[in-house]
Amino acid sequence: MSGHNKWSQIKHKKAKTDAQKSKHFSKFSRLITDEARKAKGNKDAPGLRTAIERAREVNMPNDAIDRAIKKATEGSVGLESITYETYGPGGSAIIIEALTSNKNKAAQEIKHILTENGFALAAIGSASWAFKREGSSWTASTTVPLSDEDLILLEKLVDALEDNDEVQEVFTNVD
Repeated sequence: MSGHNKWSQIKHKKAKTDAQKSKHFSKFSRLITDEARKAKGNKDAPGLRTAIERAREVNMPNDAIDRAIKKATEGSVGLESITYETYGPGGSAIIIEALTSNKNKAAQEIKHILTENGFALAAIGSASWAFKREGSSWTASTTVPLSDEDLILLEKLVDALEDNDEVQEVFTNVD
């Protein structure tokens, strides 16, 4: 009867929720650091204010937010925003927005995730034609209908991409 006591169950549930929180916090920490670097630490800048609000929606602690801002203003953090393009199941176009300090590492991790799911990176501009850039996000200008099995594959691919710490957002042109 090992593993059936209450403490073990609590410990395993807490470990799972802590891992999820950690992923969200590290993504938002990178985003806040990048926006703070652009705004030179001005918390009233719209981009930084939006990033802070998004971080607070997932209950990120104030001291973690302050540390991210301080990291950007005091040190020379070289975070870069990179856009990757690919085609997914059923010919759906996918745009991947990443924020990283190491472009080569981020590219290799994204390539690895794509090849695990049977896809590859596309050339610059090959998928962006199906989207319009509106502010800091992409909206689909041309949509593609997918079958149920292709939708399942697409969900699996998007989940795998979003689990990566450096991927900020994934946009698709699926109905």
